[in-house]
Amino acid sequence: MPLVGTKEMFKKAYEGGYAIGAFNVNNMEIVQGITEAAAELNSPVILQASAGARKYAKGPYLRHLVEAALEVNDIPIALHLDHGPDFETCKACIDDGFTSVMYDGSKYEFKENIKRTKEVVAYAHEHGVVVEAELGKLAGIEDDVKVAAHDAAYTQPEEVEEFVSETGVDSLAIAIGTSHGAFKFKPEQCTRNADGVLVPPELRFDILAEIEKKIPEFPIVLHGASSVIPKYVKIINANGGKLDDAVGIPEDQLRRAAKSAVCKINIDSDLRLAMTAGIREHFMAHPEHFDPRQYIADGRTYIKELVEHKIKDVLGSDGRADEIVALVNANK
Repeated sequence: MPLVGTKEMFKKAYEGGYAIGAFNVNNMEIVQGITEAAAELNSPVILQASAGARKYAKGPYLRHLVEAALEVNDIPIALHLDHGPDFETCKACIDDGFTSVMYDGSKYEFKENIKRTKEVVAYAHEHGVVVEAELGKLAGIEDDVKVAAHDAAYTQPEEVEEFVSETGVDSLAIAIGTSHGAFKFKPEQCTRNADGVLVPPELRFDILAEIEKKIPEFPIVLHGASSVIPKYVKIINANGGKLDDAVGIPEDQLRRAAKSAVCKINIDSDLRLAMTAGIREHFMAHPEHFDPRQYIADGRTYIKELVEHKIKDVLGSDGRADEIVALVNANK
């Protein structure tokens, strides 16, 4: 089937109490690992490209890789721009065939964010593309997005109704305690459990609940939602890496969020860790290898394993592809 937008995905996710995984892609093997896992589990999926990915791989390469995945896997796939910094970037992706874009105006004050987001929404909707925007500011580092902890700000529930109404956006990314990168929290922000493992502060579900009241049945998005899975961190560290005190968002909290108004959960750092774990492990076991197809394939294997786990145990989107296809076809 062709690329789809996210409206039908989010409608079904909201009604069904699950979330769609939005996985960042940078190369062929990552696209393959994600979509093979989704296809085997009959799950819809969002493949998203950040500014860093577009610089690295170029937009046309990414689009054609995703289109190739559609030829191999018969599942609904949306192609999404992650953290579009300006109108020009969003326009370029819309013109290049992306079905969804995120404009990130969170660095601006409230009224300016509304103004700039409206410009993107107007152009996108004219071209049948859906728009995600951000209100609040996440800490952490992801490609060109760098926000210090002291500059982070939770989303203010009293602002969301005006923002959504004035901009006309289709979904809203909020800040309730998630954070970009593999080092989401400093040790002093966490507690340690009996095994000495860092435990981060709980997400602000009270803010999420207030937002749900303000904009009922509206799709909410969580950025910075990688869990920094200990298995892959351990493999990396055991094979020459150094990721001490890397900590992410507990998966039980993400599952709880997926059962609420959160319809899209972004995952990037976990993919990077899985790929790196596979490659490091391969090189330590086979120092004589130099064929990229050998070691990158092991990274792809861990990518697929990770995505299967996320879909089944965190997102709850397994087996949901058919209902979305039916809704897409009904809306044609």
